[in-house]
Amino acid sequence: MTSAASSSPAVDLIDAIVPLAAGQPTWDVRQQRPKVIAATQGSLEAMFSPTVEGLSVIERLLVAWHACRVAKADSLAGHYRERLVAEGAEPQVLDAVERGALSSLADPRLGTMLGFAGRLMQRPIEGDRAALQSLAACGLTTPAIVALGQLTAFLSYQVRLAAGLQAMAAAEVAP
Repeated sequence: MTSAASSSPAVDLIDAIVPLAAGQPTWDVRQQRPKVIAATQGSLEAMFSPTVEGLSVIERLLVAWHACRVAKADSLAGHYRERLVAEGAEPQVLDAVERGALSSLADPRLGTMLGFAGRLMQRPIEGDRAALQSLAACGLTTPAIVALGQLTAFLSYQVRLAAGLQAMAAAEVAP
């Protein structure tokens, strides 16, 4: 016998961040596109796969945390910070990023990556040739630059998706 619970998808990050629960109108609307839910969660998992070339998992998590902080996506930022702690990120690096003191990072490559992602989250037009050349100048390979660009684009989508769903869910309970 198959129950409705066993046939429904597992809670994904967006459902947890917003949060959305089965039966809620916003959850129901989201469930109308199961391929989008699966692709979003699959993209998240791919972005943080250990097989991504040129950027460590911790570097990608730092980029995600910083980008979400810049975008004021507190729930997502909290998720990425928790993952950083679980992965064993260095406390002094976490402190510098939390303070926004990117220039104080011992690794200028990391500071350049975080600065690039933060600027793109605020002003995507700044992802120009000069910005890409600064990444190459600090030692990023072409595959690493591509991975960083893809991650930043995904984070922009993820932040907007979560914000939209949070607004819809809030409207459900508004008087």
